Amino acid sequence: MDSTSVVRAVVRDRVEVALTGPDPAVLRLGLLLPLSGALGLTGPSGLMASTLAATELNTAGGVVGRPVQLVLLDAGQAPAVVAADAIALAGLVDAYVGFHTSDVHRALEIALGGRVPYIFTPPHEGGRRRAGVVLLGDSPTQQLAPAVRWLVTRRGARRWALVGSDYIWPRAVHQAAGRIVRALGAEVVAERLVPFPGTGIDAEAIVTGLGRLRADAILLSLVGRDLAQFNRVFAASPLASRVVRLSGSLEENGLLAAGGDDTGELYAAMRSFAGQGDDRRMSLAERHRALFGGTAPVLDAYAEACYDGVHLAAALAAVRALTPDLAQVGTVRLLTSGDRMPWSGAPLGPPRAGGFLARATGLDLTVIAPLSG
Repeated sequence: MDSTSVVRAVVRDRVEVALTGPDPAVLRLGLLLPLSGALGLTGPSGLMASTLAATELNTAGGVVGRPVQLVLLDAGQAPAVVAADAIALAGLVDAYVGFHTSDVHRALEIALGGRVPYIFTPPHEGGRRRAGVVLLGDSPTQQLAPAVRWLVTRRGARRWALVGSDYIWPRAVHQAAGRIVRALGAEVVAERLVPFPGTGIDAEAIVTGLGRLRADAILLSLVGRDLAQFNRVFAASPLASRVVRLSGSLEENGLLAAGGDDTGELYAAMRSFAGQGDDRRMSLAERHRALFGGTAPVLDAYAEACYDGVHLAAALAAVRALTPDLAQVGTVRLLTSGDRMPWSGAPLGPPRAGGFLARATGLDLTVIAPLSG
């Protein structure tokens, strides 16, 4: 079976679902992935990983006898459009799972209003959430504090510039980063937020401005194609070999879009990386390769989190906690109790905590240190 057939076996068209109505005999999950927009380059990886999770669950007999179906929505569109699409299906899916930018996340949280559980899987901006919203990723402080500390102590990075896209998550990153950097005795010498969404950034102008600051480190919270464009321009500049760059949104697809990086000074802090080599990641890669072959999109950190999100939704359903009022507390119990029974359809078990610091080496992100608070 080719990869297209594998996807079609579990993914249902949203128009078909709207016409046929609810089906209590299946566990139907709305899959919110960026198939367009700034993060569109990561969407195919997320689709493959989510399909793998659903296929594993169905092979194991489904969730309490219910096969799993995915209903794909493009979460790369404008927040109001994504929210309207999600509302239209709210009575036809058991939960939503996915990753996308935080402006879309906030629009969805408000629009859904606790009517259906919603598992948001990537790094997030922190703060409390409404009923039914489950955050599977890390806040800015959880994700970046250990990485900044490592670069300050190991690389002597003292003068930090903060460059991000102008929406919720990068603004939260800048606030957290200011506190982190100052607590380490270093300083923030500049902050820059660029318009988002847009048709692209003026990377040359940004890099030129950074050259006048005498910064020795840059924290990047640009996303997707904007991050790739910036890194491509920066790598060709005189700053490339002497200024450290750290990103909380760089993964393998984004590095590939930038044409790779051989400067030795580009770092990423994420939950996982394709080549990190531990048992869980290697097993996941083998299962992914067995189902889709060797030409499928790389299994990046966003994709792995979405894979875990589908399995989390199934585990919540198995303990009858996939409801708006029980999803948050149910998730805490599932991730802390050590009970493997709800994860019986998940070959790799529950998601793991923590993260890694990686350095770009050509087209690869090579793990150099585990990260913990």
